Amino acid sequence: MRTHAVSHPLIDHKLTQLRRVETPSNTFRDLTRELVSLLAYEASSSMPTEGLEIQTPVAAMTGTTLAGPKPLVVPILRAGLGMLDGMTAMIPTAEVGFLGMARDEETLHIVTYAERLPDDLTGRQVFVLDPMLATGGTLAEAVRFLQRAGAAKITCICLLAAPEGIQRLEQEVGELDMELFVAAIDERLNEKAYIVPGLGDAGDRLYGLAE
Repeated sequence: MRTHAVSHPLIDHKLTQLRRVETPSNTFRDLTRELVSLLAYEASSSMPTEGLEIQTPVAAMTGTTLAGPKPLVVPILRAGLGMLDGMTAMIPTAEVGFLGMARDEETLHIVTYAERLPDDLTGRQVFVLDPMLATGGTLAEAVRFLQRAGAAKITCICLLAAPEGIQRLEQEVGELDMELFVAAIDERLNEKAYIVPGLGDAGDRLYGLAE
């Protein structure tokens, strides 16, 4: 597992606006889309390509096109949906699947309550979208689920991460061929497992439930 905290003036500026408690949900959604597009630019740098013969208005040339199979983008419900537009804006040819995961409050295990993926992920690069890497349990289970389905490479994109979540992800799935891209690694988790300083509940802020 390789972790990348992407440093860029635009990312830092937009993330600061995203964190502000007074940022309304419509602006929060716009900033999320913009941040994900910037992170996607970095996260997609290792995508396979191949040559493509084309004709420009002036001459023939060998250009570049994305090699198959098509990448798959998988937002984790519900908050991951708010990241989808930013990702598909950068990779419009990608296919989209969905994973719904939640913690069973009795057993504390992560359970999958919804799944919409291609039957076979063999050879596919999969981009997993989840705004917050807090305890790491949900993302670790999502990565294991996709690995069992045959994904060749898994790239996770999060807006924020806590050191505790990164550590757990490394312990549980660190041996897999996967990368993690985040806009920032924050200080810690508090007693309620919220990232500090964080930005609150990303799902609530995306959909106006925190206002």
